[in-house]
Amino acid sequence: MAGLFAPVGEKEITRALVNRFNTVFDSIIDADVVIVGAGPSGIIAAGELAKNGVNVVCVESNNYLGGGFWVGGFMMNPLTVRAPAQKVLDELGCHYTGADGTEGLFLTTGPEACSKAIAWACDQGAVFQNVTNMEDIVLRNGEDGNPRVAGAVINWSPVASLPRQITCLDPVAIECKILIDATGHDADALSKLADMGLAELPGHGSMWIERSEDLVVENTGFVYPGLMVCGMAVTTAYGLPRMGPTFGAMLLSGKKAARIALEDLKRQGWTPREDGPANRRRREIEENVASGVGTTGTRRENADEEILLTA
Repeated sequence: MAGLFAPVGEKEITRALVNRFNTVFDSIIDADVVIVGAGPSGIIAAGELAKNGVNVVCVESNNYLGGGFWVGGFMMNPLTVRAPAQKVLDELGCHYTGADGTEGLFLTTGPEACSKAIAWACDQGAVFQNVTNMEDIVLRNGEDGNPRVAGAVINWSPVASLPRQITCLDPVAIECKILIDATGHDADALSKLADMGLAELPGHGSMWIERSEDLVVENTGFVYPGLMVCGMAVTTAYGLPRMGPTFGAMLLSGKKAARIALEDLKRQGWTPREDGPANRRRREIEENVASGVGTTGTRRENADEEILLTA
């Protein structure tokens, strides 16, 4: 009797994993943009850039993406955004409702908003390199002869947890035209510059939501040649109030970061390539959907089959 699943063994699965990983990783070694941190601002920035044909990779230290976007505060499931950020939820296809008695405040759930943001960014062709720490930054001489951020030095996250005696495990570097620090209050990339005496890091202030969200979006952008900040990293970069348990500024900051990065790429002479990695990835997704391959493109007749009942 034939089994339920296709006759595929261990070696075929291992080979498929290794080949796909190598293909994707090779495509982001020389990226247009590297984003460090896959929280809400990093995810939105990655999706917006990939949508415009930018070869972008988002490096995340955890094995999961989304950061604090999965919960809305105090480990509660509801998540809030203030107008006009609900328009981003519309773009992502999230269900939401207005908060009772508070005009301009909207509620959705962390799991829905976060999962749909991740799926949307992947559909645009963004690459996520998770379980990966940024250990350092790459510096090069810029056009004016002064240092410019030109990449990220990365290693597997578990390496940092190993005893010092056995951690002689060198990292590798990926290069880029622009690095975006979306690591939250830690501002990891900017802190590397501060450690070298090349930048200041005042740290964030106390919570003041109404003030903070406007300031985060307003100050999203370049803080050093080749380096941008978005999301909560903006508060640390400029000594601004923290924004607390609401996510509108995170979403809009990600959008603004992508727009500024795209403008700077064009200033550098960048043009989207039809055969570029982001466009290739997006075409692959679209072709799979059209041919009925993958979850999104599963044919209706297959979805209707009572697979388990006929096994």
